[in-house]
This record gives sequence, structure tokens and C-alpha cells, in this order.
Amino acid sequence: MHTERQPLYMQIQQYFKDLIAQEKLKGNDKIPSEKELMEQFDVSRITVANALVQLAKDGWIYRIPGRGSFVSEGIERMLAGQSGAGTGADGGELPSRGPYAPTLRAQAGYASGFGAGAAPAAGLRTVGLLLPELVDNFALRLVQGMQEVLESANYQLHIIVTGNSIEREKEAIRHMIRGGADGLLIFPCDAETYNEEILSLKAAGFPFVLVDRYLPGIETNVVRSDGLVGGQTAVDYLWELGHRDIAICSDSILPTITVEDRINGYMEALKRRGALINPALILTDFNVDYHKSDEDHPLYRFIKNRMATAYITLNGRLGVHISSICRKLGLQVPQDVSILTFDDPASGLGDEGEYSHISQSEGRMGEQAARILLEMLDGDREAGAGYSKIIMQPELVVRKSTGPAKK
Repeated sequence: MHTERQPLYMQIQQYFKDLIAQEKLKGNDKIPSEKELMEQFDVSRITVANALVQLAKDGWIYRIPGRGSFVSEGIERMLAGQSGAGTGADGGELPSRGPYAPTLRAQAGYASGFGAGAAPAAGLRTVGLLLPELVDNFALRLVQGMQEVLESANYQLHIIVTGNSIEREKEAIRHMIRGGADGLLIFPCDAETYNEEILSLKAAGFPFVLVDRYLPGIETNVVRSDGLVGGQTAVDYLWELGHRDIAICSDSILPTITVEDRINGYMEALKRRGALINPALILTDFNVDYHKSDEDHPLYRFIKNRMATAYITLNGRLGVHISSICRKLGLQVPQDVSILTFDDPASGLGDEGEYSHISQSEGRMGEQAARILLEMLDGDREAGAGYSKIIMQPELVVRKSTGPAKK
């Protein structure tokens, strides 16, 4: 290794570059596991991950999930001929081919195309967007906000829907990187554990912004709404309408920090009012199947038994679902039951909508996230500026689905 003054991850990178240049490691040779490298260099896992991710990004190695890391095929021929090699940020030679070659960073002077192995189209730059689902108007408005900003900067937006699966989310990140995306906008899926691929992106300095959800304890660029304030605002409004039995509902048992923040806001607002917290009114222990109506479902029975006079739903789709259950039961909204949703179920395209809701200004959220990413990609951020964290304040929008509690 060249100098002890280099960061540890760069020393590990240089170590492998030297071995490859000296042909001590050849194409498709497997390199030691992360655990072995941690022991060999006496460093943390994140340092090793940082080094390997950067080597993969620069085309020196490729990584196969579950199998390990391998030297890129044909790299000896490329190095011997100096064919198309460039100079990386660390001053070392940078291969121009390999499984991750299209993802060479903009500061190294390489254009990037989309589609592994494809030649980059002139002037074409791409940003990848990962969404857990694309089933409601929240996601559509979010995408529209991003699209407007990116199109004006001559970036194309490529979207992958992960189906709320952390494994598919991991593969989507790898696919986007292999395909040459210049940066990523990530709406993380619901999961009990962090996605290691997101942590690897952070370690490698790859440009990305998290949207709507954040990783507690992990510093990243993020644009989100303040869920705590949103939960408090919802309770305060319904309380002023005379409601005392206020339920808060999720449609999935999978925990997310967004759900946790909103429920914490709900509980804080009740505590301020001197009200006791009734756990039976916090409905987060079931999944909702929107494709069928099940009269044996816990939510159906809860509404039928008139357990609450008002419902706060953690997304617009669930609010519409509860409204349909009320109609089947002969309950009127808002005369018998008030429904306040997070996000507006309506399209907003000439349709004001009927549901009172907590607006997260998702179009503006998408715009802000795209602008932060563009600042990183275009080099407009000052050195040492740190991470951008934009926490947007939710707003109450009152419409027809809420009214005074019956006396």
C-alpha cells in the first residue's frame, strides 16, 4: 500500500489494485470474504464494505450476492493494453469495462448509460427511483415532483417498484448501479432491519437521497414529513370536534419509523389533553387485503362494534377502505364516524376530494429530493457541507369526511 496517510478503505482498494496489476489476482479470481478482510486489515465491516463497493463501482471487481467478490473478467488484458483506462479520484488507473464499469463516477470523467454493458447515449443521464408500491396518488404526486426537476436538468427517471420486499429492494439497487444510474432516489420499503445495500451506498459515497422514510441513527440525505407533528395535528383537530375515542390505524403489521413517529405524535397529543392511552385504539396488528371484503377481519368487527367515533388512517387508501366498511354497516361519514387520512386519496386532477387529511406536500417532497440529488451530481454542494435533511411540516386539510362527534 502506498501511504499510511490514505483512509483505510482506500488502502484496501489500493492493495487489491496492486495485486491485480501484478497479476497475483486474475480475472474471475475470488477475493477474501468481508470477515477475512476485517481480520487481515484489523478494520470494521463498514470500512471493508466501503472498499469493496468502490472497487466494484470502478470496475475492478464484481460482486455476487451470497457468493462473494471476484476480479473482473478480462481485466489483465485491459491493464496490459492501457486500453480505455482513465484516472480515478485516487490517482490510480480506472478500468473502462467490467460489471460495474458503466457506474464510474462523474468526477472521473466518464459518461454513464442505462443498461448493463450498453454504450452510453450522448447526453443521456439517468436517476433511479425505488418505490415500495405504486398504488395510490401519494406515489404518483411524489414521482411527478421528481420528474419535473429531473427533466429540466436533462436526466431521465427510471423507476423500479420493489413490492415492499427488502430483498427486491437490494436487487433493485444493484441493478440500478450495474445499469449506470448516476444517482438514486430511494423510498425504503417496510422492514425491521436496515437494507445493507443502502449502507454500502453511504459507505462508498454513491449519490442517493432517502424519501419519506429515514434510518434512525444513520446520517444520510433525506427529505421527509414530520410524522410526530402529523400525529399530533390529527388528534388535536379531532379532539376539538368533540371526539374522545380516536383510533389510529395502519394496514400492515410491518413496523416502520414513519408509523412509529405518527403513533408517538398521536400519544403525545392525548397525553397533553390528560387522556389515558387506550391500546385497543391503536390498530397496527393486522394486514389489510384491499382485494376482498372480509366480515371476520378485526378491522370490520372493530368498526361494527362502534369502538371509535373517529379514525386516523396512516394512508389514504386505508381511509377509503374504512369508509366502504361504514357504508356496508349503514354508518354515515361523518355523521356517525369521522375519517382523517394521512395523504389525500383524491387525484387532485380537477377533483378536490372528500377526505379530510394530513397533507405531506408529496409533490414538493419529490422536488426537494431531486434537487438535493442534482446538487451532488452536478458538484454544486460545498465540500464538507454534510448531509441535507429536509423535514417538511405536515398541514391539515379539512374536507367532508370529518365532523363533530355525536353527543
